[in-house]
Amino acid sequence: MATRHTAYYEADDADKATRQANRRPRNDVPRKTAAEALDGESGVRGGRRLLVDTHRATTRVLRVAYPFLAEGGLGADGTYIGSDVFSGGSFVYDPWVLYQSRAITNPNVLLAGVIGSGKSSTSKALITRSIALGHKAYVPCDPKGEWTAVAEAMGGATIKLGPGLPARLNPLDAGRRPSTVASDEWQRIVWSRRRALLGTLAESTLGRPLAAVEHTALDLALETVSYHAAPTIPDVVVALFTPDRAFAERAGLRTTNLVDDGREVAHAIRRLVHGDLAGMFDGPSTTEFDPTLPMVTLDSSWLGSGGNDEVLRLTLACASSWLEAAVADPAGGNRYIVYDEGWRVMRDPALLRRMQEQWKLSRAWGVSNILIVHRLSDLAAVGDLGSEARALAEGLLADCSTRIMLRQEPDQLARTASLLGLTDVEIATIAKLPKGRALWRLPNRSFVVQLVRHTREVELFDTDARM
Repeated sequence: MATRHTAYYEADDADKATRQANRRPRNDVPRKTAAEALDGESGVRGGRRLLVDTHRATTRVLRVAYPFLAEGGLGADGTYIGSDVFSGGSFVYDPWVLYQSRAITNPNVLLAGVIGSGKSSTSKALITRSIALGHKAYVPCDPKGEWTAVAEAMGGATIKLGPGLPARLNPLDAGRRPSTVASDEWQRIVWSRRRALLGTLAESTLGRPLAAVEHTALDLALETVSYHAAPTIPDVVVALFTPDRAFAERAGLRTTNLVDDGREVAHAIRRLVHGDLAGMFDGPSTTEFDPTLPMVTLDSSWLGSGGNDEVLRLTLACASSWLEAAVADPAGGNRYIVYDEGWRVMRDPALLRRMQEQWKLSRAWGVSNILIVHRLSDLAAVGDLGSEARALAEGLLADCSTRIMLRQEPDQLARTASLLGLTDVEIATIAKLPKGRALWRLPNRSFVVQLVRHTREVELFDTDARM
């Protein structure tokens, strides 16, 4: 027999005394007989009349106990996504608005879905519609080139990177100094960014962390070239192979020792000068990053696919460093940074550490990082259970307050539930989602949202044209 429910409104920011008062039994709530509860249409006939206890709860409790049925929505301030399947109302989303209202703890987003589930359309709809609200978007690595048409349609720009192409980026560019940052402080920020990039490139190529003596050799090489107006990667390679005597003596070292200590690092970074990345990052930039544009993408589809994941990761590291100067500018507004095909760039511990730093700084920078993957079992390819790489990858998921889950295969549901802490109802929902419909999971709140697209968006977001 059904239980009669009585709900009392309780705001999210209600104080402790109010919450306790709402949960205290009240004498003014009468107990109904079964016949009364059923309006006399049915009940117990010719016997004892059963009493049905009233179940009292606040709206805070009901929305968790009965997900999708007692949800109050996120309000109307944000980007329109589609319709809330269960309430029938419009669903809007804006991570910066939700962070200010404390509905989420950080602006980062995880978007996962199998091929053909509508993952690409969902991400592009969120980005392009947010531009109308004044937000900007950067795609530092587009391995399939599918964001190029979107950027052009939004009035943005695309930089195509690849062997033989005219575009070249100097990842050691200082960028534009924000007006709020003093000159001396800016020099320290630029040096720190350059040093972090060089360390990431060396560790990624070597496949291991740098030794203490290698860190010293790299530090002195960077100090040597920092006196140049715009140092480049080749300048650093030369400084590693032929250390400056004055800098070596100042550090209490001999140049012969520095040559030996930094030899492997020099050969690793040299790959960007004379290896398979030659012509892309080995000289002054031939293009300038315009932070005023609504959208900028770096098309890396010319690097090929399949076995070039390592080249793709090195490209992402260089491109991300090149963009950081604009991202860190507080006057630049709110920005989305999209990591498409995230599973391909998460296999490198050095790059993962760099991404984790960006995730941690998202609130300070006013940035929303969007990590797009097919399925969460892709984490198994990152590293063994208990490894540093696996811990870093799972840490990225933990630092995403918003999880957008499109359809997952049945064999992926248990892993998804374990990593994201989903309920049985939410897992059952994910298993049968049609194309374009997703579970939007926020802390303690869930929505099933059907993406609504305009005819022009259907054409612009199409990724099946060649099929």
